[in-house]
Amino acid sequence: MPAAPITAEDAVHEVMSADAATIPVFIRHRLLCIGCPVGPFHSIREACRAHGADLDAVLADLARAARETR
Repeated sequence: MPAAPITAEDAVHEVMSADAATIPVFIRHRLLCIGCPVGPFHSIREACRAHGADLDAVLADLARAARETR
């Protein structure tokens, strides 16, 4: 059964914990989420807003990274 797609409302920490291949995506988009104490509570949408990242680009890259590891 395929994993659920990553959405803008998913918590940053959950995404990184579920698939380590997504961590470089956060780094490339300059999202300072790795090790952040807010990670378990911040959605991807909120992180993108806080760091000025393009939400659609981040979601596309996260989906691609997750797909490549399945």
